[in-house]
Amino acid sequence: MTGISTRPARTSDVRAIRDIVAPLVAERRIVAKDAVAYYEALQQFRVAEVDGVIAGCGALHVIWEDLAEVRTVAVAPEHRHTGVGHAILADLVADARKLGVARVFCLTFETQFFAAHGFVPIDGQAVPPEVYAELLRSYDEGVAEFLDLERVKPNTLGNTRMLLTLPG
Repeated sequence: MTGISTRPARTSDVRAIRDIVAPLVAERRIVAKDAVAYYEALQQFRVAEVDGVIAGCGALHVIWEDLAEVRTVAVAPEHRHTGVGHAILADLVADARKLGVARVFCLTFETQFFAAHGFVPIDGQAVPPEVYAELLRSYDEGVAEFLDLERVKPNTLGNTRMLLTLPG
């Protein structure tokens, strides 16, 4: 589809982001977040527009020196399979490169979509034990999901942990 543009999210986009994410939350494909969490993480979000209407969103959350997580990638139903998700993910990966991140993680049901961008399934931990110990101190639920902690298991059942290693 032509006419897709992406940009950093603005406060005025949060309502549209939440509307796009809501059906996926209802299907338990994305973890629910309070409105305040979207505002707090706004600098991490990008949106895609089609004809001036927000059609999708996604966020990049840095976890460690060399590791970030792609979060909340969602596309409005009427814009799925049109390239909107691919445009968002491409921008998030480009943002990771600009930040100096070497690896990008996701926890997803959409394995084919992420595999098309070079993500591969992983088992076990993607960080050394000393980094794992540091990450345990984080209050962020996404970090807990990355670490595969028992307290987040109900939110992650059926998801696949995937990792993209960016070329040096």
